[in-house]
This record gives sequence, structure tokens and C-alpha cells, in this order.
Amino acid sequence: MAKRVHYNATDHISEDTAEDPYLRPSFSIPVKLRRFIWNSCWLFFYRISPRPLHSWRALLLRTFGAKLGPNCHFYPGSKIWAPWNLVCADQVTVGDGAEIYNPAPMHFGSHAIVSQCAYVCGATHDFDNPAFPLLAFSMVIGPYAWICARASVGPGVNVGEGAVLGLGSVATRDLDPWVVYAGAPAVKIKERQR
Repeated sequence: MAKRVHYNATDHISEDTAEDPYLRPSFSIPVKLRRFIWNSCWLFFYRISPRPLHSWRALLLRTFGAKLGPNCHFYPGSKIWAPWNLVCADQVTVGDGAEIYNPAPMHFGSHAIVSQCAYVCGATHDFDNPAFPLLAFSMVIGPYAWICARASVGPGVNVGEGAVLGLGSVATRDLDPWVVYAGAPAVKIKERQR
């Protein structure tokens, strides 16, 4: 699946905001305000909630626009950059310390798992453009996929159904369905039994 740029800061932020292109903001004031409100909610209500209260954290995410199927388990130490860009099927799990940076829509299939301290990155910068604008990508983490602890999924990388990204590995290209990957950059190790 090809990378799909969903958001390019140059299309949304005026060049007049700063003389130096590196000082231009990546997001508008309304987006920054929405993020401030969400971060305050995360700090005071989400992060301090007891571990078993998955339904409470799911309610908070839904309040901010997340579309979640039943029985999703988001642990209190997990971080979601923009709940309004989060779409999850049933039984998605995101562990403590895991971070989902999703300035563009990110879809998680049924029973997808993002383990402790893993990082799913949905944006980068166009380093060939003198303005260095932020580019955000729509991404899909397939059903039954597992992003193991401390693993990282790069911007615009899609993870196929049942794919496994091993401990501390870095996915820089799309991961095929039902294949186990490991390393930095991640390479195919073996087929996964269905």
C-alpha cells in the first residue's frame, strides 16, 4: 500500500506566519487549542486512572472523537496525540508507555496490539522543501497485528494483518500480512502461523 499524505502543513499554514520557514507552525491555532484541551484531560483524568478502568479511558477517547469498537484496552500510561484521528475495531490494546502520534487518521484492526513503550509515528517533515513542512500520513495497523515492546513504526508505514514487529525493531516499509519482522530496519524473519 502506497503512503498517503493526508496533511501537508504548507497547504494549511501561511508563509506570512514567520519569516524563517523553520519557525512556521505545523498546525493552526484551533488544532493547538483542541490539543491543549485533550492534553489537560489526559493529564488530569486519563493518566491517573486505575489500570483496570479501560472503559473509562475509552469513554474519554470517544469524547474527543475517537471511534472505538467494544473491549478496547488503553492503559493509563499510553499516549494518543489526536483521539479524533483514531479509529479502532474491537479488542485493540495499547500498553503503558506506548505512543500513537496520529496527526492524520490512523486505523487499528480487530485485536491489534501496541505493546509497552512502542511508538507508532504518523508524521515526518519534508526535508527537501526549504520550509521543512510537516507531512502526516493515513496509516493502517491490520487485525491481529502486534507491535512488540519498544518497537517503532515509521511514518506512512502500514502493518498487514497478523504481522509481528519484534522487540525494539523499526519498521521503515510496509509489513506483509502474517510475517514476523525484527531488526532496525526490520527484515522478514519467518512466516507466522495463522
